Amino acid sequence: MFELDSRLQADTELIGDMPLCRALLMNDSQFPWVILVPREPGVRELFELDETKQHQFLKESAMVCRALTTLYLPEKLNVAALGNVVAQLHVHHVARFSDDIAWPSPVWGRQPAVPYTADALQRHKHNLQQYLIKERSSDTDNHPND
Repeated sequence: MFELDSRLQADTELIGDMPLCRALLMNDSQFPWVILVPREPGVRELFELDETKQHQFLKESAMVCRALTTLYLPEKLNVAALGNVVAQLHVHHVARFSDDIAWPSPVWGRQPAVPYTADALQRHKHNLQQYLIKERSSDTDNHPND
């Protein structure tokens, strides 16, 4: 049975579940940051997913990348799976800007998180949810047999 790591649970807000992954918004207002976690128990590395699930993961990751690009217009997207602290497979999708606080370094461990205000958190979650719902609907319309 899938269970989200407690550290991911503490640092994020649920956007929603996709066919394979749970989409989470990192509660750090310094960066538009989505984490995808495949809902597969015991998986620590992407290669541990079977080929069909690897392909599904890539589709969902691309959807998140398009959402971040459309909603935030970043200069660069950072997509990474580290897992040195949280072993559960999770992949970060971070919209980056040359004027963000960590640029050009990675976002990890450079500065403490600055949580969203309640209103901003709801707004960002809503916008991401709406974009991903629309994207999934469009994907289903284009590939009805998937």
